[in-house]
Amino acid sequence: MKITNSRTVLAVAALGLALAVATPAAAAPASGATGRAGATCHPGTLDPSPLRASISGLPNADATSAQVRISTPEGCWTGVSGVRDLRGQAPVPPHARFRIGSVTKVFTAALVLQLAVEGRIDLADPVQRHLPGLLPADYPTVTIRQLLDHTSGIPSPTMPDGIEWQLAHRYDRWTPEQVVRLGLRNPREFEPGTRQHYTNMGYIVAGLLIEKVTGNSYAHELDRRIADPLRLRDTYAPGDDPRILGPHAHGYQAVVRDGATELVDATTWSQTFTPAAGNVISSLADLDTFMTALFAGRVVPPAQLAEMFTLPAVPDVAGGPARYSVGLTAFPLPGGELLWIKTGSRFGYLTGVASTRDGRFRMQYSITGIDAKGEELSRTAQAVIGAALGML
Repeated sequence: MKITNSRTVLAVAALGLALAVATPAAAAPASGATGRAGATCHPGTLDPSPLRASISGLPNADATSAQVRISTPEGCWTGVSGVRDLRGQAPVPPHARFRIGSVTKVFTAALVLQLAVEGRIDLADPVQRHLPGLLPADYPTVTIRQLLDHTSGIPSPTMPDGIEWQLAHRYDRWTPEQVVRLGLRNPREFEPGTRQHYTNMGYIVAGLLIEKVTGNSYAHELDRRIADPLRLRDTYAPGDDPRILGPHAHGYQAVVRDGATELVDATTWSQTFTPAAGNVISSLADLDTFMTALFAGRVVPPAQLAEMFTLPAVPDVAGGPARYSVGLTAFPLPGGELLWIKTGSRFGYLTGVASTRDGRFRMQYSITGIDAKGEELSRTAQAVIGAALGML
């Protein structure tokens, strides 16, 4: 199995399909909640009925819980549905934390851009200058910008197929250098800067860059530069701790054994295979606070922030236009405006964030889908996306 990360590609495609998805009839009401101090969420005149319906009736055969937050000029609404875990059937705890998967890349991109603001790096710098010996001596020049906009061509690791292998190795600990070396066993995907292919690899290398330039761990820099200044109480990089600390809903993975499907608790799982690319833990309120501050230029100054809204002038590997900027994904709306999104998936957890450039419309979700890494995007996620887009 070639480890690249096709979940964002699938989610972007589903965004288009979701415009035509009818939200399901409510089987049971989803609760509404207001945000805690510092992340206040008042519904105002906003009618959240479509989103409430999209997450009703959980747990079901698709997901065990869902959390959704939407902010529009009319107001803000947070809804929760489903259970904390399947053993006790308790509700999802308030301000539950979850694995954000590849939404981590938005944080990593912001950290690298901050280093550029400080003059400690330039996005045009060769990676080889800052991380000598990481890539082979005869490897072509890869720039820092190419790491961040998925145009580096650095190959991804090839791992065994099958969920049983994944489960058997869920507590394995990897260093970023090990993951990079494993990827480099494969041929280079393309000459750097000539194509775009969404993978985790560029961000794993970017995490190493952050640590080398600052002399501190990725987790330390995330806390110091973003989480602490913005008072993100629920956001952290877990390092080699496989747990989710603090209140959270359990995630599950469907596994077929002896012809029968069973749900395996996937909550505790090492994230060391995707450092700086898919390992961060957060909450709805924290993600909304971060995205609001980021788009407003309070995390990265406007001159450098422009990188996050600029698509590279290269085709993707399938021949279509580039869709990925530094940290984000561009999704064109029917009226011509771009919605800037990022999705993520780890076993047990699906996450998404979306915002218009001016921040007037923002949405975040976390769904504990039972096949979060599957080929098809969760039906619950599709319903949530469709409902949210209908409220633009």
